[in-house]
Amino acid sequence: MLVEKLQEIAEAKWFTNFITFVIILAGVVVGMETYPSVVEAYETELHILNEIILWIFVAEVVVKMGAEGSKPWNYFKDPWNVFDFFIVAVCFVPGAGSYAVILRLVRLLRVLKLLSALPRLQLLVGALLKSLPSMGYVTILLGLLFYVYAVAAVFIFGANDPMHFETLHLATLSLFRVVTLEDWTDVMYINMYGCDEYGYDGVEHLCTDPNAMPVVASAFFVSFVLLGTMVILNLFIGVIMNGMEEATMEQEEFDERERMKKQGITEPEHTVEHELFELDQALEELHKKVAVISRRVRAEHDGPPATDGAVDPAE
Repeated sequence: MLVEKLQEIAEAKWFTNFITFVIILAGVVVGMETYPSVVEAYETELHILNEIILWIFVAEVVVKMGAEGSKPWNYFKDPWNVFDFFIVAVCFVPGAGSYAVILRLVRLLRVLKLLSALPRLQLLVGALLKSLPSMGYVTILLGLLFYVYAVAAVFIFGANDPMHFETLHLATLSLFRVVTLEDWTDVMYINMYGCDEYGYDGVEHLCTDPNAMPVVASAFFVSFVLLGTMVILNLFIGVIMNGMEEATMEQEEFDERERMKKQGITEPEHTVEHELFELDQALEELHKKVAVISRRVRAEHDGPPATDGAVDPAE
């Protein structure tokens, strides 16, 4: 009886909405603690609120574990439940209360519970996780592009623009600035017009070997922006969108299975033998339809049988 009541509470819409509200409230409280004047004026009230929020989250864990009945460890089969449990457990780590900054950072983790409270956010996170393997290959491709262009930039622009391309690591950082389109034209103009003409005001002592390269610099930076920003970074978007579609399909299948489970509909076993049997049944039905259509076509083609002028004896 108790287990059924806990299951009813855990699956209730009002319970989910209440937990979502508490998570948002926890985020607001943490935000208020960033203002020293507010903390000084309402320190006791904020402390009480934090304690109430913490014990509400503990009650949520207890309700969900109790809803599993005699197998409370099933609670940890859901990664989101593990995530929630970790956030709550961290708040009880010994010694966290003696450091105000650590305690506030721990409280800040409660805001992340919003990820597990909203199914759509779970879907987005799932899509990102599914995209990680493919994103890894895109990252390797982007890394190769950065490395090739960074080495070339040191050789070509290192003497003229030591502030951005004197060393390989500095060139890589400068190209990261370029690929994010943060004032990338300034970097290009320095190498188009020479460091003695553009960009080195106040640091003229660094400009020891000015060399204007208008054609080379414009071709170099425009091609890098096109490849790095317009092409490769768009691959990340494509990979994430593909992961989003897969995650959406899996979520729809999961929701359908849950619906069938609640309605008491048993899910058919999709074994190889079962699929072969269904295929054989479909082929048999197809053969029957083909035979019927063939007889109909022959009948229409041959027309009514000829009588050769014979009279029906019944007449």
